[in-house]
Amino acid sequence: MSDLRGMVPPDPLTQVSEVRYAVVYVPRRSRKRFAANCVEVFETLDEALANENKTAKRFAATVVGPSKSSEGQYIYYLVEWL
Repeated sequence: MSDLRGMVPPDPLTQVSEVRYAVVYVPRRSRKRFAANCVEVFETLDEALANENKTAKRFAATVVGPSKSSEGQYIYYLVEWL
């Protein structure tokens, strides 16, 4: 897994901040964290890749989350773009 600085680490006893496959709606892939409403989580890598739509700015990624930010919003952190 890549650098987890600034993230809530995955908790092996709960489903909080797990590593997940997802499709993220984002205008540019330069961001490292995303509001939960921009992230669609999938069970498998194949499902995430099948639902990617680069034209619509929906990119497959591995993310960690959800976790609650200091502003009180639920967010996901980018692990890597797929």
